[in-house]
Amino acid sequence: MASVAIRDVRKAFGTSVVIHGVSIDIGDGEFVVLVGPSGCGKTTLLRMIAGLENITAGEIRIGERVVNQVPPKERDVAMVFQNYALYPHMTVAQNMAFSLKLRGASQAEIDERVKQAAEILGLGPYLARYPRQLSGGQRQRVAMGRAIVRNPQVFLFDEPLSNLDAKLRVQMRTEIKELHQRLKTTTIYVTHDQIEAMTMADRIVVMHDGIVEQIGAPLELYDHPANLFVAGFIGSPAMNILKGRLLGGERAVFDGGDGIRFPLHHMPAGGDGRPVICGVRPEHFALSSDGTEAEVQVVEPTGSEIHVVAKMGSEDVIAVFRERHQFRPGDKIRLRPDPRLVHLFDEATGRRLGS
Repeated sequence: MASVAIRDVRKAFGTSVVIHGVSIDIGDGEFVVLVGPSGCGKTTLLRMIAGLENITAGEIRIGERVVNQVPPKERDVAMVFQNYALYPHMTVAQNMAFSLKLRGASQAEIDERVKQAAEILGLGPYLARYPRQLSGGQRQRVAMGRAIVRNPQVFLFDEPLSNLDAKLRVQMRTEIKELHQRLKTTTIYVTHDQIEAMTMADRIVVMHDGIVEQIGAPLELYDHPANLFVAGFIGSPAMNILKGRLLGGERAVFDGGDGIRFPLHHMPAGGDGRPVICGVRPEHFALSSDGTEAEVQVVEPTGSEIHVVAKMGSEDVIAVFRERHQFRPGDKIRLRPDPRLVHLFDEATGRRLGS
C-alpha cells in the first residue's frame, strides 16, 4: 500500500487545457472517489496516475517515488476498466493469471494468488469458464480479480459499474467497498454517479471543468457544500436553488419574490438587502401553516418516499416526504424549510456564505 500525492498537475491536448493545476493528497489505505459530470477531467486524471496519459506539468508521487516518467507497468498500480477488457479466448483463471505470467511468476505462486482472489470474489466455481459464459457482474469480478492477484500498491477504478443494471450496481458497489475494507489497499475510483461516490468513499473529490471544486467526507460535502456547483451536484433529488435577497428586522428572512419567504437561522455578513441564492434540500421542506404556498404539479411515489414537484411563485421546487400524503396535481400546500438547514450562497461568486 502507498499514499498518492498529486501536486499542481496540469494536462493539455495541444492548445486545449483539460486539467488546471489539480492538487490532491490521498492517504495510505484511503478510498477516494473522483466525481463530476462528463468532461470534467476525472478519467484523464486517473489515467495520468496510471501512466496511460503524459503529464503536461506538475508531479505525481506514489509512495515516496515521483512517477511522472515511470512506465505504467513499473508504477505498481492495477486498473479496473469500464468495459472489463477481458481476453475472450482465455478462461477466468487464465485472465486472472495473465499479468503474473508476464512477470515470470512461478506456477505455484500463480495458482495460489488466483485461488485467493477467487475466494475473495466468489469466483471459485467459474474459474474454468470463458467470459462469454458469465454475467456482467461476474465479468466485473474477474476484472477485479485480475487486479487483486497483482497485489498492487494502488487500485484504480474507471467507472467499473456503468455497464451494469441498477440492482447489480447496488450489489457491486457494496462488494467493492467490502473488498477495500478487507484488503485496505489505497483506492482511487472514478464515477459520474454521485450516489456511488456518497456510499463508497472515505473522501470525495468533486471536479468540474478540470478543477477541484471541493474535497471532503461524503456528509461534509452534502451538509456544507462550498459552492453552488457542489450543492447542485451532490444530492438526489438535487438541491432546490432560488434567487432572492436577505431581509433584516426582528428575524432574518430570505425573500425570493412572488410571495416566497423563508426564515433563516442567522444573518450572513452583508446584511439587509444583500442579493443571495438560497438552497434547500428536498427532504428539508415540511408542511406548515405558516409556510409559503405552492401548487402541486407532479407526485412521484417511490415506495419509501413521495417526491412532490410543486410551483412556488414562479419557481419549480421538489419536496420529499416519508409520510404517505395523498397529494394530487393542483392541490395547494404550504412548505417551510428548516431554518437551520437553509444554505445561502453569494449571487456573484456562487461561494457559500457563513454566519
